[in-house]
Amino acid sequence: MELKTSIRALFTPMQPTVRQTGAEVLYHEFLPSLNLQPYIYCYWELKTKHQLVVPFSYKVVADGCIDIFFELDNPQESFVVGFCKRYTSFDLENNFHYIGIRFLPTMFPQLFQISATELSNKSEPLINIIPAVAEFIEMRFNKSQNIQEIKLLLDDFFTLQVNNKPLNIDARLYNAIDIILKNFGVLNIEKDIDTGISARQLRRLFEFYIGDTPKTFSKVVRFQNILKAKPSSQSLKKNKLFFENGYYDQAHFIKDFKNFYGVTPAKAFGR
Repeated sequence: MELKTSIRALFTPMQPTVRQTGAEVLYHEFLPSLNLQPYIYCYWELKTKHQLVVPFSYKVVADGCIDIFFELDNPQESFVVGFCKRYTSFDLENNFHYIGIRFLPTMFPQLFQISATELSNKSEPLINIIPAVAEFIEMRFNKSQNIQEIKLLLDDFFTLQVNNKPLNIDARLYNAIDIILKNFGVLNIEKDIDTGISARQLRRLFEFYIGDTPKTFSKVVRFQNILKAKPSSQSLKKNKLFFENGYYDQAHFIKDFKNFYGVTPAKAFGR
């Protein structure tokens, strides 16, 4: 199973906009059990500390993952968000308590036999996609539970899913992903990825298991690695970070970054 574990070793999907939530909204991530970590990057919680004066707009940056989420106070409604090639904004209420499951790239389609392209760039009611998971959430969760209880329920349920679903470890797909991750998304897709299949076949594999093309996935990986580097606005100018990350000019870099994040690099890094 080395191929699937290498994704976690090489890729850290970040959601940096949560630091902008301020003192009124709390966000934190917590790990699933060790046996689930090759499949699930994290569980997460997003909640208000008290009722807000105005509704809250929550921005999610492109991270290459597929998430399931639900409100603990209303588990009858759960959702799945697919691979997104741009940032997404969610308009929430004045008071909320969300729980989420963030799957590493390829793992949601592996576990549930659903093409990732069906979910790309949108949020869908989970009941329409995987009724059994939606029913589990509705029946087992309520607002009185603490994080440890939530984690144990999720661990037990997804361990059963993992144990009952043999994975299709296609070496051609995972070798291509490995090349992209090790190059931080900075590569020529046509020239630098040779895994023994045609470009058309590779594209089909990526669309089913990732939710978009190898090129788009590479762009998201490149964007995520820029976030991980946490550059200041000054270093963005002085060190020509956009050239190092495969951009021909600063304008192209800023345009792509804003598409994935929702604001310019200077505003995102706040320096």
